[in-house]
Amino acid sequence: MTNKKRIAIIGSTGSIGTQALEVIEHHSDKLSVEVLTANTQADLLIEQALKYDPNAVVIADERYYSKVKEALSSTDVKVFAGQQALEEVVQMETIDMVLTALVGFAGLRPTIKAIEAGKPIALANKETLVVAGELITSLAAKNNVPILPVDSEHSAIFQCLAGEFYNPIEKIILTASGGPFRGWLREELEKVTVKQALNHPNWSMGKKVTIDSATLMNKGLEVIEAKWLFGLKGEKIKAVVHPQSIIHSMVEFEDGSIKAQLGLADMRLPIQYALTYPERLKTNFPKLDILAYPNLSFESPNTDIFRCLSLAYMAMEKGGNIPTIMNAANEIAVEAFLNEKIRFLEIPEIIEKAMSEYNFIASASVNDFFETDLLVREELASKYNIKH
Repeated sequence: MTNKKRIAIIGSTGSIGTQALEVIEHHSDKLSVEVLTANTQADLLIEQALKYDPNAVVIADERYYSKVKEALSSTDVKVFAGQQALEEVVQMETIDMVLTALVGFAGLRPTIKAIEAGKPIALANKETLVVAGELITSLAAKNNVPILPVDSEHSAIFQCLAGEFYNPIEKIILTASGGPFRGWLREELEKVTVKQALNHPNWSMGKKVTIDSATLMNKGLEVIEAKWLFGLKGEKIKAVVHPQSIIHSMVEFEDGSIKAQLGLADMRLPIQYALTYPERLKTNFPKLDILAYPNLSFESPNTDIFRCLSLAYMAMEKGGNIPTIMNAANEIAVEAFLNEKIRFLEIPEIIEKAMSEYNFIASASVNDFFETDLLVREELASKYNIKH
């Protein structure tokens, strides 16, 4: 018998997934890898499987099944392929926790299936709550499944709320670095290149999340996610720019006290906290020296130029399938920008137009979410000649 917590990492080849494997390796006496999944990065999935010896792996793109199967034929690792396998593997009885590290809308179905199977969720896929927050939170409550946030900002809020029980929250304050273009004028942003947009000043992330950070859409998605994670109305969620990225977020209580969680810009800390909660285990990575940061500053985000944050607040207020439309339009717009099909400032324009043009469904069902996402995604991908 083993007392190790067995982790399924859905999206193990991405930024969060690879860092999660570092955390698990460092705490191999308490954590183990049960399942690894990837979309198309077959080579890295094979490398991870050979190193961490999971029970099973899934390659979502079935074209790579034979390659993965053959590479792991000398091991006991079970190999599956396809989207259906991705949804089924999270329900394995041997899994103790599912880390959803997929980027974008793709994380929704596996998360739903894992919750239905009663698996605790370490949530790094913010789009799951953006698109279907009410559905996910009610499903988690019904199945008595905890959702532990992995995003550094939501982890910070979660940590600040520890021990506060029923003390009323005045507001939560989500911090944003401001991205690579903080303080830039609209005229300067007209000429932004993909390389510039991918050059984040503080964090090392995947391409999609890095562009979202540059447009402030990442903060908009986090605002919506925070609404569902912490059961708050939009007016109680504030975003501020904090260029140093040392304070990861704050909670203000009704008595005026503000609690903050501080740390270096290292995703391994919130990942570890989610995987090992409620324990705080010793880490082997650099720790914050507060004397190295004598000046911490804050400013309001410029939503006249970085309009994605305002669009996210609008989507959150309207509800229904509007956040789904917003998210799908953003994913295609970001992909179009990365492929140099559109300019940087066209990203919010595409999103705003989609939010106004597509059919609004106030009381959206889970099928409505998937149908809306598919419609918006296919039409915009076709318009901008994006393979998606």
